[in-house]
Amino acid sequence: MTARWARATAGDGGAERSTVLTAAGVWPLLALLAGPAHGPVRAELSAALGVPAESAAAAGREVLAALEAAPGIRAAVGLWARRTLELRPEWRAELPLDTHGELTGDVETDLAELNAWAARRTDGMIEKMPPVVAPDTLFVLASALVARTTWAEPFTETLLAPQAGPWSDHRLAGLVRSGSLDDHLAVHSTPYGPLTRLRVEGDNGLDVHLLLGPEDRPAGEVLEAGIAALDGAYATTYGEALPEGGAVAPGVSVSTVPSWDDEPTLVVRSVSFTVGADHDLRDRAAPFGLESALDTAHGHFPGISAYPLAVSAARQSATATFGPLGFRAAAVTAVAAAPGGAPRTPQHRARQVEARFDRPFGFLAVRRGTGLVVAAGWVAEPAVSPPAAVPAGGRGFPG
Repeated sequence: MTARWARATAGDGGAERSTVLTAAGVWPLLALLAGPAHGPVRAELSAALGVPAESAAAAGREVLAALEAAPGIRAAVGLWARRTLELRPEWRAELPLDTHGELTGDVETDLAELNAWAARRTDGMIEKMPPVVAPDTLFVLASALVARTTWAEPFTETLLAPQAGPWSDHRLAGLVRSGSLDDHLAVHSTPYGPLTRLRVEGDNGLDVHLLLGPEDRPAGEVLEAGIAALDGAYATTYGEALPEGGAVAPGVSVSTVPSWDDEPTLVVRSVSFTVGADHDLRDRAAPFGLESALDTAHGHFPGISAYPLAVSAARQSATATFGPLGFRAAAVTAVAAAPGGAPRTPQHRARQVEARFDRPFGFLAVRRGTGLVVAAGWVAEPAVSPPAAVPAGGRGFPG
């Protein structure tokens, strides 16, 4: 689902923009809706989820439990319903709820409560619930997801001044670090050309993979290929096996440099970034199995209530920050229903691989071991930083 959504949202070309999304926040909600659905909606949700509708609720609970149990990740689900809407107790009992509240019908009052929940469950990273409440909203089912990690090897803040590409002629808030050359850098041979992938390791099992494709490839394609690469879909060359040269892969150069020992090194230069996005899932309903569910001429969820219900809103608000000390991401997803210095000279020479992420690139936050993509996004508009904006000694997350 992440790959399909990333391909559709980031686009196949044209004016691309920064974005972030998390299917890990959407999938459990859809799973909790699939079982009580009927007709085409049940079939579409099952196809989108990749699991049978009758076992989807159990799978949704398992995913939420796994997320909540993972170090650095917190997940929660909330339900708010009108008092007059009689929910079937068997469906209500299946929900792993953090909160069960009431909708009053007063939009401002209801939004205030939902906003407070979103801010509380994301530590203030998402201050408002996506705008899903209307006067005729009968219930809202929402998830909140927060992921954090601290880099095993921190970066140092610097300034980047790209010499080519769309970010050239700008001074950018950048990050740099130098370390051992291991399997953290890989180049994949994809049908779209070589894809550079850098794994930035977190200290709690959550890693962030930076993705750089050929300059002419669109964002959605790069993200989709990056997700496939995680599953071993392409032939891969790791950093230690890359040939020497100035452009051996997107953003990568290999050279021999003076060194204090004979050990090869990897130098990484990247922009720091904070990206945010608001998604209306109805705009691209097919990847989520929501096409028929949006038809308000019929009810689609008899397993939720005897009252006919249709999906009236489905949205996600998400944010992600990549800084010198670590990474953090948060998302709130809601589905609503309504009727219907000069050093000494080194004595050795050693191999140095440099990877530069100083033009638009993608990123994936991935649970190490399971391969679950917690968040995916694209950095198209980096922060332009004057020299005074980068203090000595570095800093962590903004705010």
